[in-house]
Amino acid sequence: MFKILVGTITALTVTSAARAAELNPPTQAVHGGNGNVWQLVLSSGLVVQLVLALLVLFSLVTWGVIISKYLAIRQARQQNRRFQSAFWQATSLAQAQEGASSLPGSPLAAVFHQGLAELNRIARLRAEGRLKGVSLPGLMENLRRALSQGQEAESTRLARTVTFLATCANTAPFIGLFGTVWGIMDAFRAIGATGSANLATVAPGIAEALVTTATGLFAAIPAVVFYNYFNRRLQVLETGMESFRRHFLNLVELSQQDGAFPGPEAVAPVQLRPEA
Repeated sequence: MFKILVGTITALTVTSAARAAELNPPTQAVHGGNGNVWQLVLSSGLVVQLVLALLVLFSLVTWGVIISKYLAIRQARQQNRRFQSAFWQATSLAQAQEGASSLPGSPLAAVFHQGLAELNRIARLRAEGRLKGVSLPGLMENLRRALSQGQEAESTRLARTVTFLATCANTAPFIGLFGTVWGIMDAFRAIGATGSANLATVAPGIAEALVTTATGLFAAIPAVVFYNYFNRRLQVLETGMESFRRHFLNLVELSQQDGAFPGPEAVAPVQLRPEA
């Protein structure tokens, strides 16, 4: 008896479902997945389209910064290695300068040029007799400041435009959220105008709104990832410049003879090359 009752209920359920399917056939998607997205963008309101255009611009600039900064940092690392090899094998600062002149992308070479320029200036002023009464620590302090200025200038140059990645990472999601809120407001206005709150009325407006959120995340995620990556690389380059600055100061101090400040010709990096 129980089996007969279960069979009867199952048959009635299947029959009801079949009749419902005949009366309300499922609607077919007119467009494919990609077509739907583009259709949503084209049919969205002016404000949503402006938000999308702004986010696309952010994304394009972000990838431009990423590519250019990656190439610049890679060049800096490669040329730093070449400069260090040439510098510590040089028998004089003049010889080291010849090797550094062909490495415009090396931060270490730029710091070296700043230090060498200060050494040449001190040698010129001393030959003119204009440094009488200036103590050796005072001259070393001038050299230290010149090297620090070169280091700061290179740090600023390398970090240029990286801050845009942080700006994009912080603002793009909120810009996308603004577009989402505006799209949802349009959806509710459509509900009020039609007096209908079914899924067919609400879904298009909400879908248009969510496109801006997705675009904002598409612009922000690479910016966050590469901002952290570049910060780490820049810290390594900064540490390398600080280490070279200290080595250069030590080299000048150890090249002093009879307590006199050495000229550029008296400094031979190869004689004081640090052990690897």
